[in-house]
Amino acid sequence: MAWYRRSHRDLPWRSGRDPYRIWISEVMLQQTRAQAVIPYYLRFLERFPTVEALAAAREEEVLTLWSGLGYYSRARNLLRAACGISAAGAFPRRYTELRSLPGIGDYTAAAIASIAFGEPRAVVDGNVLRVVARIENDAADIASARTRARFRASAESWLDARDPGTFNQALMELGATVCLPRNPLCLLCPLASCCQARQHGTASGLPVKLRRTEPVSLAGVLLIIRSSRGILLHRREPDASRMAGFWDLPSPEDLPAARLGRKLGAFRHTITHHHYTYTVREAELENGPGGTPEGTLDGAPDGVLRWFRPAERLGVPLCTTARKGLQLAGPEV
Repeated sequence: MAWYRRSHRDLPWRSGRDPYRIWISEVMLQQTRAQAVIPYYLRFLERFPTVEALAAAREEEVLTLWSGLGYYSRARNLLRAACGISAAGAFPRRYTELRSLPGIGDYTAAAIASIAFGEPRAVVDGNVLRVVARIENDAADIASARTRARFRASAESWLDARDPGTFNQALMELGATVCLPRNPLCLLCPLASCCQARQHGTASGLPVKLRRTEPVSLAGVLLIIRSSRGILLHRREPDASRMAGFWDLPSPEDLPAARLGRKLGAFRHTITHHHYTYTVREAELENGPGGTPEGTLDGAPDGVLRWFRPAERLGVPLCTTARKGLQLAGPEV
């Protein structure tokens, strides 16, 4: 904890113990690097400074501010939980109460309960699992529920009940900045003298995770269709995917009558173990079925296909694939 107080990163969510701000940060930080989260966190809190402000928001507005962070079910669950908290009239203070909210699991509930309210609950994320595995030189598979339960018990036994919030943040910070997955900075570690993995020279091989899903490679095509009314975008169907309600560039499957033009480039996009390679091509709409470039899009469900000028795109949730594709199309779009 002494090391943490003098060495921790200056991150905006560490400026106080407001449970709402801690909650937003912990949800955003799931599967996302801290430096990438900072601008999203600041914009989100500027627009929704309180849980009541978030509860009163439209889902599309929340998704627009979340656009680019990925894992969009997190944003939808935030909105659902905010509505429940606002209706209850107070932010839950106990781990068990927090755990019952949409989208809040063991890790997030423990983080809020310990940091905001001082409840002695160990926070166990990937960084903490790595620290435990190395301190105890434990080569058990961390994908195993039994191993994770044992590691959680270790973290609980280490916890400083006088200030569990600071202790949890210190342990997570140690894993994020010193006890790195590759090339751990053992000479800078405040726990080096009690680290069994360092003593045995096994730190670089820990933790062990045996169950790995084989990556799946997929390919797709996205279309840049221009008109005086802007760029044509396609909205994901409400029941199509986790990206429901987001706007993306259309594919040839969305517009089978479109005439394909020159290739503008390609990019890669990864979602968990799915690795996509998207080719971006210019295209034109045929006159007749499928619509005309300047007119309505005949045959398309209302609101599924729509023209957007650059300023208009700022007010809707855009898929990351749309953002990457539009970059390839050039600044003029």
